[in-house]
Amino acid sequence: MDAEIVRLYTERGVDVRPRHTMPLIRLGRRGPMTIRKLAESTEVTHSAMSQTVASLRGDGLVTTRPGADARTRVVELTDAGRELLPFLEAEWRATEEAITELDAELPYSFTRVVEDMAAALEHRSFRDRIADRLPDAP
Repeated sequence: MDAEIVRLYTERGVDVRPRHTMPLIRLGRRGPMTIRKLAESTEVTHSAMSQTVASLRGDGLVTTRPGADARTRVVELTDAGRELLPFLEAEWRATEEAITELDAELPYSFTRVVEDMAAALEHRSFRDRIADRLPDAP
């Protein structure tokens, strides 16, 4: 599904990775915020968001400035980032609608499968499931 979204973005001349969409939308709706707050609001790790912000900064879609202390950085959209928002928000809504449509066509709920998988992985991580199947030494 991600590859199909990338294809759609490419067809529309939008040079953004799907994983960048929510941080851009969040910044557009809530305004500038620290990397930590942006990570929390999108439910990813600080490290992952720091990498995302670096990529977005390299693409000219966000800027960063020092925060309240030397350890924090505040992220905000550039004009180029703001210009993308209408498309990204429309695509996000369209994606949610397409998932709902797909869910209705399946003999079982796609949404339920995702929720059940998340619950199972919360109980026992995917990493642990793989590690248990590997020999002790390489």
